[in-house]
Amino acid sequence: MTELTSHPWFFCGIGGSGMLPLALILRGMGAEIAGSDRSRDQGRTPEKFAWLESLGLTLHPQDGSGITSPAQTLVASAAVEDTVPEVVRAKELGCPRMSRAELLAALFNAAPVGIAIGGTSGKSTVTGMAGWIMDRAGRDPTIMNGAVMKNYVSADAPFASARVGAGGAFVSEVDESDGSIALYRPRVAALLNVSLDHKSMEELRALFGDFLARAEVAAVNFDDAEVRALASRARQLVSFGIESAEADLGVAPGSIAEGPTSLSATVEDRRDDTAHGLTLQVPGRHNLANALAAIAACNAAGVPVAEAVAALASFAGLARRFDIVGTSALGITVIDDFGHNPDKVAATLRTLKSQPGRVIALFQPHGYGPLRQMGHELAATFARLLGDDDLTILCDPVYFGGTVDRSEGSERIVGLIREGGGTAEYLPSREDCAARIIALARPGDRIAVMGARDDTLTLFARDLLARLP
Repeated sequence: MTELTSHPWFFCGIGGSGMLPLALILRGMGAEIAGSDRSRDQGRTPEKFAWLESLGLTLHPQDGSGITSPAQTLVASAAVEDTVPEVVRAKELGCPRMSRAELLAALFNAAPVGIAIGGTSGKSTVTGMAGWIMDRAGRDPTIMNGAVMKNYVSADAPFASARVGAGGAFVSEVDESDGSIALYRPRVAALLNVSLDHKSMEELRALFGDFLARAEVAAVNFDDAEVRALASRARQLVSFGIESAEADLGVAPGSIAEGPTSLSATVEDRRDDTAHGLTLQVPGRHNLANALAAIAACNAAGVPVAEAVAALASFAGLARRFDIVGTSALGITVIDDFGHNPDKVAATLRTLKSQPGRVIALFQPHGYGPLRQMGHELAATFARLLGDDDLTILCDPVYFGGTVDRSEGSERIVGLIREGGGTAEYLPSREDCAARIIALARPGDRIAVMGARDDTLTLFARDLLARLP
């Protein structure tokens, strides 16, 4: 690891969900870290950047002034344009450049026990669960997550999306969308699901199949037909599934009990005919599937199933993953949620509809490009899963500047939801959406604030709760 800590680093976009935990891990290992972020320059989430500075990270305006030496390695995502001042300055000085994925893979591959969590959706939650299991099992893991893990949040660590441990285990989500999953050499590879997202199914089957083949042991979801078809690529296997009767780890029929903020079930280990009572502080059947995945992955790394199940009773969940902000005096609950693609939105809506009460879903699309790419599927998801009494409200997509085509926006999605039989409204500004929700809300309602790539949605959700009767 010394080659990673013996020279200074500069992170372009250091506040991003993928960059921040990497900066924290390198800092925790003793490296010198500096960075810049457009959000900081624009005055967004100042508390996050103040916290980073309090940890000893040096922050600069995004004007190139922080790149001062050819010894610095620039970390910038592949999407960062060559015209960004940091990139220009790094080229002038001859600084080496790494992508976020290349740096994460270097850190991950240097660890003796790498546990990689892959799949189209659920990666952050399973990473958090598996990290917590390894922690409770005394393995002192390093955890790299794309979301804040509530178990590790404290006054000193309000944005705890990483944990730096001294043990040999490194638990991380790995991304297939940019092909970087090919860089990782895991001891344990967990594959949760395979569905169309950023790449064709043929590309995904090749990437995920190779991912399983590189690992010593794979944890695979037998409920997912695509994953099951790839299981033969694995050298060794721990299988899991809620529905599959053939999976090594399953759920006893009739044992699932869902509550508005929790879930319980009996986990069966069919390899030795044992049963283990599982209690989760996070709701939804998708979280039961996530829990099975985490238990299987940690079992593949040597943690007994009983120990893994017991650890999850104290797993507090992730920020912005069905994160209950609170309930008003009149019984109106606000939920902050990262749902932004059809699979994630569907999981959140199904969890909401498993309990009584009207749903008001405020959806802020995470960009104009994604809206064009998946708009029909998103609209169909809202129309199909919400009832006649429920309401979807869309504001304009998040936009931080740039040359993106903004001709097709949220109003088109509202039209598609209505065509699909759903009830939806479009109000361009988020403030107008808040006023509309406050005017409509009544006791027993659940208000879900949904969207990605915008930390201020959490502040919006808290403010909304404070203004509700």
